[in-house]
Amino acid sequence: MAGLDSKGKERVRTLGLVLAVSALLLGIKFTAWFITKSNAILTDALESIVNVVAGSFALYSVYYASQPKDENHPYGHGKIEFLSAGFEGGLIFIAGLSIMGNSIYGFFVPSKLHDPQTGAWLSALSGGINFIMGNMLVAKGKKSGSLLMTANGKHLISDTVSSVGLVAGLILIWFTGWLWLDLVMALIFGTVILVTGFNILKKSVTSLLDEADVEKLNLLVKEMQSHRSEKWIDIHNLRVLKYGTDLHVDCHITLPWYANLEDTHKEVSSVENLIKDSLGSEVEFFIHADPCVPPKSCAVCQIHDCKERKAEFTGKVEWKIENMLPNRKHGHDT
Repeated sequence: MAGLDSKGKERVRTLGLVLAVSALLLGIKFTAWFITKSNAILTDALESIVNVVAGSFALYSVYYASQPKDENHPYGHGKIEFLSAGFEGGLIFIAGLSIMGNSIYGFFVPSKLHDPQTGAWLSALSGGINFIMGNMLVAKGKKSGSLLMTANGKHLISDTVSSVGLVAGLILIWFTGWLWLDLVMALIFGTVILVTGFNILKKSVTSLLDEADVEKLNLLVKEMQSHRSEKWIDIHNLRVLKYGTDLHVDCHITLPWYANLEDTHKEVSSVENLIKDSLGSEVEFFIHADPCVPPKSCAVCQIHDCKERKAEFTGKVEWKIENMLPNRKHGHDT
């Protein structure tokens, strides 16, 4: 894992462990299907194939995304994580369609169910392992800001929910002998898997298209508003782009026109430090400093002892997403 930082190595190790466990669970689930011939268990086993294939791509994607920036990729390689999450979502969606089709076919060409008790035990075992691995991935994904790890974890957790229903259904079949329930369960699980795959695919596409992250923007605006310096007359043209686990922030800050280069740099650095502390991630900044434009800027400027004031202070502008995203100064056309 040469060239990776400590965070990158940890993420690669985590997904490598998940991939190894997914391969083990694949074997357990197909063993359960071979013993029982259950359509519901076959549904679970087919989804595990998706887990292994998608996990392999995810492992490579995290390794690639963790590579340092280079001349060909000045923003880094992180967006491959969105592509990988979309690939996984697409596979899950296709698996859901296949499972539903197989379930419907089973109503017309039924097959005999064997030893549901053993199937229930094996499904419970695989479901418990998936639950542990899924929660671990979601926690690590949220901590590192990785959409791919979070998507992987949520997929495993949804797999656990399916396993719980599967075990309950097999036990019910064991006591009642209602073999048709096996096909109903497979149809329900197929629907759940289909919806899960669609949601992951949708999130991946919106991330690739740089959809605004409202949650992060709200956090950023709130922190800027609460720690606002009187010299920060205005902040506008705010942008937050996500590249895997890294964030790129653009904004324009309006400062007093008479500030020297050293003072301007100091204020820009203060904004950068505030953003980094607020977002808690690897953050890259492009902050452009604009000079204030008297007398219009004076109306919203909070520097009470400004010797260059050309107009009276009329009121503080509360910073919100609505007035920080557009590329215009508050109270100005441009």
